[in-house]
Amino acid sequence: MTTRRESVESQDQASWTAEPLDSTSTPAAATSAFQLVRSRTSLSEKLTEDEQKRDSLSSQVWADADNDSILETLENVVEPVEEISTKRPSWANKTEYLLAQVGFSVGLSTVWRFPYLCFHNGGGSFLIIYVFLMFLVGVPVLLMEMAAGQRMRQGSIGVWKIFCPWIGGVGYTSFLVCFIVGLYYSVLMTWSLFYLVRSFQSPLPWALCPLLENSSQFDPECTRTVPTVYFWYRHMLNASDKIEIGGLPSKDLSVSLFMTWLIICISMIKGLKSSGKMLYVSVFLAYIILFCLLIRSLMLKGAGVGLQNILSAKVPALYSLEVWRRTGNHLFLSLGSGFGSFTAISSYIPRSNNCVADAFAVALLNLLTSVTAMVFVFATMGHFATKNHENCYLKNAEEVRNLVVAGVLPPEVSFPESSYHDISSTYSAWISSYPEEIRNVLLHYLTNCSLSKELKEVMEGPGVALVAFSDIVSVFKWPTFWAIIIFVFLVALGLSTLMGILQGIITPLQDHFSSLRKHTKLLTVGICVSMFLGSLVFVGPSGSYYVNLLDDYWASPPLFCILIVENMAMAWIYGARRFLADIIIILGRPLSPVYRWLWCYVSPFVLLVLFLSTVINLYLKTITYIAWNSTASNEVVQSYPSWMKILLIVLIVVTILPVPIYFLYTLYTVYFPASKTDSRTTVTFEPEAKGDFLESRPRLHKRLGLKMMSKKDKKPGGNLPAM
Repeated sequence: MTTRRESVESQDQASWTAEPLDSTSTPAAATSAFQLVRSRTSLSEKLTEDEQKRDSLSSQVWADADNDSILETLENVVEPVEEISTKRPSWANKTEYLLAQVGFSVGLSTVWRFPYLCFHNGGGSFLIIYVFLMFLVGVPVLLMEMAAGQRMRQGSIGVWKIFCPWIGGVGYTSFLVCFIVGLYYSVLMTWSLFYLVRSFQSPLPWALCPLLENSSQFDPECTRTVPTVYFWYRHMLNASDKIEIGGLPSKDLSVSLFMTWLIICISMIKGLKSSGKMLYVSVFLAYIILFCLLIRSLMLKGAGVGLQNILSAKVPALYSLEVWRRTGNHLFLSLGSGFGSFTAISSYIPRSNNCVADAFAVALLNLLTSVTAMVFVFATMGHFATKNHENCYLKNAEEVRNLVVAGVLPPEVSFPESSYHDISSTYSAWISSYPEEIRNVLLHYLTNCSLSKELKEVMEGPGVALVAFSDIVSVFKWPTFWAIIIFVFLVALGLSTLMGILQGIITPLQDHFSSLRKHTKLLTVGICVSMFLGSLVFVGPSGSYYVNLLDDYWASPPLFCILIVENMAMAWIYGARRFLADIIIILGRPLSPVYRWLWCYVSPFVLLVLFLSTVINLYLKTITYIAWNSTASNEVVQSYPSWMKILLIVLIVVTILPVPIYFLYTLYTVYFPASKTDSRTTVTFEPEAKGDFLESRPRLHKRLGLKMMSKKDKKPGGNLPAM
């Protein structure tokens, strides 16, 4: 809803900008202008009184009973006026808007990292903590970003300058985070695209070990491991043994990376018109494929074995600070809060949109997708574990047969031939049928087959998530078909998320430099080309190790810093009660004041604890990565060199640096206003009155000024007061 004050100020700014007065103006023209100023000043004073009433209302949202009085009083304060038609584009419909929000939020980490963390952090306990933190902190923070963008119609940079000029640098930090994450996230999509292109073969290239050139022998580096792992490290990444060993970018990956950015560029070349249509394809296709994969996985033998781990909650995990830290880190990385993309996407929706329902819809769909992907992964891994468990039984039965032939064991202990068809159910009964003395002798020669151990081994990762998915394909009938389906699913997820990240870059630039709005195509191409060139560093022999460094250790500290500053600025500077009243005005109905308590106390505390625990963990823990040992053909855990840790710290500091720099810049402009005398817009920050706690919060005022006449050419009536 647009108030009369906003309408008048916009008209005033347009008229004063279009017809500035100078020293050559006639006295009659100056007198007429002065009368116009007086009439506008009178109307402005009237609107200021209404605005003060609204501010006082904003400060009195204490309980549900106050909501009704606010809505009644607003009918007398704000007259319904049609929104000012601006040149700012908007989503074609609500569906495209929701697809953009959900597509950005549901990314590649939802599919593999969530199941992996759930398995290694208490199973059902992890899920309980995740849901608890999502409703306690995740949804309120998500609502804050979406409502801010929708209300202010600005990207991440402009929104927080309006809320509080002192922390305007947080928008620049969000911009940097989007840019850096976009660089390495495009490589994740590139990997999926590489696998997708190679899936149009039968047999699949990662199903068998390759032959040596001019030989019938298999590559020994592949025979020492499994074909899927060999294909990942040697054929696709061409990975070096250490991060220090560099090299030129891989030709195949460079082509895939170029195709990735070409797809992104085409999808966003016409702004919201083209990206909205592409989202129909990427988001809906991803959910259709995920549903098909879920049904297919539940039909596998042993699926229930994996699903039991979801339902089983390990109580000690509920009291582990490390589990809470990992859960909180994944929550905000998965939701996408702090990137500024939610704010940018919401800035193109009408102010009357129900942002509260949208925040819950995005969070719940993210959770539903995570749980669905977890069921799919656990069911498939349960099948893998069951299959490996049966193979262990078969090896033991074969070992017993060999020992009988060698005369070590008597013939009567041989495994019955009729039991081979259902060995998983007959093996234990066969062992238990012998007396204890014979059973002890048998167990001495046999391998201990543990289903839980097999499940733990197949769930190891997630550094090679694509290897896991290439393994999953092998359990399905028609593996080529399912390989295409799975990697189309991963490409679609990566595409929608990368489009959201890019929106968090383009929107602030167009808001900050309004001339760029006329050249959307040129801006999109320029950003995609520059980010393609910057991403080439991640497709070299050691590129995957840099991706792991940024994704595992760099991303969380800047995001938590952004969210803490945003939350504190909104809750304690702009005022949580005022912000809640703004949302009530948008919705036109009461809203629970519990959000104010969450924004003021709960969210800042939880975010601060997560930030400190992440920094402490980063300081105390040795940062490591999984490298490929080509000599032994296996994965080894190596520590990052000391210079990489210094580089990591420098990158974190540089990302956060815009916040204090912009604070000092604003402080300088406030205490040394003389340096701004030539500016047409003067920014002042009025402190809160100390007399009454319910006085309105500090507010940013913009006073439009006129060009003053030169002193030596001044004429009566020519020097007009500033508005």
